[in-house]
Amino acid sequence: MRIATWNVNSVRARVDRIAAWVARSDVDVVAIQETKCRDDQFPWEAFTGLGYEVAHHGLSQWNGVAILSRVGLEGVRVGFPEQPGWGDPEAAEARAIGAVCGGVEVWSLYVPNGRELDDPHLAYKLRWLDRLRAFGADRLAADPGAQLAFCGDFNVAPQDDDVWDMAAFEGKTHVSAEERAAFAGVVDAGFTDVARAHTPGPGVYTFWDYKQLSFPKRKGMRIDFVLASPALAGRVTGAMVDREERKGKGASDHAPVIVDLDGAPAPAPDAP
Repeated sequence: MRIATWNVNSVRARVDRIAAWVARSDVDVVAIQETKCRDDQFPWEAFTGLGYEVAHHGLSQWNGVAILSRVGLEGVRVGFPEQPGWGDPEAAEARAIGAVCGGVEVWSLYVPNGRELDDPHLAYKLRWLDRLRAFGADRLAADPGAQLAFCGDFNVAPQDDDVWDMAAFEGKTHVSAEERAAFAGVVDAGFTDVARAHTPGPGVYTFWDYKQLSFPKRKGMRIDFVLASPALAGRVTGAMVDREERKGKGASDHAPVIVDLDGAPAPAPDAP
């Protein structure tokens, strides 16, 4: 079974490119973030035509998350328990969607950016990650054998090797002690960054800004992850960052992260 996570930075702007990548990458499940569209604007047919079931949650031209699966899509959930919201009055944003795909509970997550260290959005980001930690801990306490994957753009570079130059990030978000502690909280709840062992750094990134020739200059960040529960982490046989997909006209500023699992996926509900 092959799962992937990818911040596509507008599914409508890149639908042909995304569909072509999905087809040639032979992925069973794809967690997508930053679709930037409402449900009625999502290009469903581009993926259902490839044999995938699709779940999408989008409320506006911002955020938006989706799951594509060709191994079943059951128990779709929008948001996790007590997911923090943003605004006044506070409202949950389109940042989390989950479903069971081939026996694996897959979540597509788009963690808030945080903006600046003194911005209220950073406190929102930290609360969001803490609630995700609590949700993951509760799930594993109830079922230690759960096969659970938190996939997505976490907007945190948890190690110094995960940015091209720590000096360039002094006084900025994504690398602060508070954000790294919040990310570590999710890991300590029982989850493993399963791609890292197969794609060690330094120099392994998943995001490169469009500005200042960041990609050709290799000025990137590693902020996209698959965090797996113990039962799922034990199935991982390989992983890669598809850096080639960041190249060329019309690319997202993120590259897909792919994780391979041993064992056949559980059959889709309508499979013979």
